[in-house]
Amino acid sequence: MSTTQSERLRELLEPLVISQGLDLEEIAVDSVGRKRVLRVVVDSDTGADLDAIADVSRALSAKLDETNAMGDAAYDLEVGTPGAERLLTEHRHFVRATDRLVKFQLTEGGELLARILKVDEDGLEVEVPGVKGRKATTRRLGFPEIAKARVQVEFNRKDSKKDMKEEEEA
Repeated sequence: MSTTQSERLRELLEPLVISQGLDLEEIAVDSVGRKRVLRVVVDSDTGADLDAIADVSRALSAKLDETNAMGDAAYDLEVGTPGAERLLTEHRHFVRATDRLVKFQLTEGGELLARILKVDEDGLEVEVPGVKGRKATTRRLGFPEIAKARVQVEFNRKDSKKDMKEEEEA
């Protein structure tokens, strides 16, 4: 039996989110001043565009009104996608972060900044950037070695595949 409001809401709303082709990543009810805010975070393997967010938002709103799951007090419903520097906690998060730069906190201590190359059931193959002109190296990380992982924002990343294609065309 569910014990918290967030768990009960997840049980109610997750099938609806899945029916829209999305994953329910997070659900939280917060108090902001006198208001309550229901925050729902959704995503998919291909990402969630604004139309998908709008569709699922309307469907969730209708379901919440129909079931009165939030009670009679006023609340705001906010539906969005994970932020740019999302925390990776599920296998699917690592798969979706393939080719992204990630900061890993390792269970044995220490940090590692690396790009995810491949993900399988047991862990990851990552590319560790070279330092001071050295070449990048690959490394295997098992999921048990990872205490925490967060995607990093890259502002000046050159897409090597795209750059190589542009050079060939020139």
